[in-house]
Parts: sequence; structure tokens; C-alpha cells
Amino acid sequence: MSLSYVIAALLACFVLALFCWYRHQRLLRERAQIMRDAIRHRDFSFHLPTRGLFFGEKALQEALNDLGGEMQRLLARGEVESWQRLTRVLTHEIMNAATPIQSISQAYLNSPDIESSPFEEGIRAIHDTSTGLTSFIDSYRKLTQLQEPVMSDINVLSFAESLASLYPQLRWHIDIPADLIIRADENLLRQVFINLIKNAIEAEAKTISLSPTLSRGRGSFRGSPPLSHGRGVGGEAVFFSNDGHAIPPSVAQEIFVPFFSTKQRGTGIGLSLSRQILMMMGMTLRLSDSPQPGYNVTFVIENV
Repeated sequence: MSLSYVIAALLACFVLALFCWYRHQRLLRERAQIMRDAIRHRDFSFHLPTRGLFFGEKALQEALNDLGGEMQRLLARGEVESWQRLTRVLTHEIMNAATPIQSISQAYLNSPDIESSPFEEGIRAIHDTSTGLTSFIDSYRKLTQLQEPVMSDINVLSFAESLASLYPQLRWHIDIPADLIIRADENLLRQVFINLIKNAIEAEAKTISLSPTLSRGRGSFRGSPPLSHGRGVGGEAVFFSNDGHAIPPSVAQEIFVPFFSTKQRGTGIGLSLSRQILMMMGMTLRLSDSPQPGYNVTFVIENV
């Protein structure tokens, strides 16, 4: 083989290696931009693939994926605790103001001097308004006065089938392994799912899907995992999907904020309360950025 062929072959290999190096660097830069955007928007639900990375870069990417999930859960927990404190203060102060008004107006209405007088209608309006405000605020106390969960092992498939029997007007796609176990308070967990189902119905959903996703090779959960397989394979999350109206991106960031509602008569505590209930049981609730195929909305229940 002549020297010119050897040089040409070496030059081709060098160009190919340079191209692969450049392409690899672009891949790393794109990943860095995705994570930078996630931090800017406080959305740490990314999970970037590790295919095509060297072993050191692969380990780093896996660590960043795990860190992103952990930050997402810590952020959700911090939001819940902050709203708990704020709600506790607001309900206390409003009730302190509304209760005396309700009592005094009721006393005036019971007085014979007020009955059938020109003042009766106005005092009754004050009483009815304060009573309505008291009832309204009392409903928000649920956010700070939840019962302690009584944990037990729950078969997820049986639990899902019992939910489906409560709503026969819906089409159900339940893809749950028979041995998938969740450790939780069954009554509180049912409250969470019923809230999600009612929200789906109000969004004109006709079909609901329940399906699990297994861990991505990261091993079992710390302590006693809320989600686990009877065969010992760690579970990671349960997807709750429906084909109701999609949640606009402008609204998606607010749906877990207490008192926020897009419904005309919504109280705005359902999803916030559901997330708080799950936090008490070592899990959390989030809206998936990418709904399951064939559905418009997917909520994810996963371990904290």
C-alpha cells in the first residue's frame, strides 16, 4: 500500500473522529440547555436518555436524572408546607373576623325589635353572607386538619377495579400487574383518586387509564417503598390518564396552588389536598408534561 493511501486513510479517520467528537459535544450542550431551562422554569421532571454517552458521562447523566426527580419532589413538598402555613393563618384570621359578625347579626335577628323592621333585610343579608363565608373558610381547614394515615398494603389492581365499579359510565383501561402493592391509607388514597376522577368527568372525559411504570434500573426505594411488586421488583409510579380536555400550559403551573380553579364554582382545593394527602403517605402527585399515548391528561403518583 502506497504512502498516499495510508495518509488518505489516516486523514479520513481523523475527519470522522473529529465529526463524532463535534456531534458528541453538541449532544452534551443540548442536554445542558435542557437542564438549564428546567432550573429556570422550576420543572425538574426531565429524564434524559444515557444512550450514546461514555461510561463516565452516563453515570453523570443518571445522577442528574435522579437529582432532578429528587428536586421535583422536594419542591412539591416545600410548596405543600408553605401553603399549609399560609392557609392556617388565613383561615384563623378570617374566622376570627367572620364569627363575631355571624353571632351579632343572629342576635339582632332574634330580637323582636328587628323583626319586620326596615333593618331586618339588611341584617339578614349580613348574617347570610358571614355564614356563607364561615362555611367557605371551614372547607379550607381540610388542608391543615387531615387525619393521620393508617398505612396498610393495598393491591392496586383490586383497588382500581373497585374504583371502576363506582363509575360505570366511564370506559376503563386498567393495565396493572396483579401483584403490584401500594402501602397507603386506603380511605385517603380513595379520596385522592375520586377527586381525580371527578375532575376528569368535569373535563368531559369518557375514558380513564391506570397503568404503572417500573423503576429504570435504579434499584429499590429507600425504606419501605409505597409502590412495590410482590415479586420484589421495585415500582416507581402509577399513571392516571384521561381523554378529557387538555390542561393548557398557562394553567398547568397553577393547578396545585390552593384556591386556584378554572371552574366557575370550583373551590380550588381538590388537587392541592390530594397532593398533601399523598405527601403524608410518602408519595406525591404531579401533572405529566407528556400525557400517555391516546390521552390528553396524565397525572403521576410516585414515591417521594
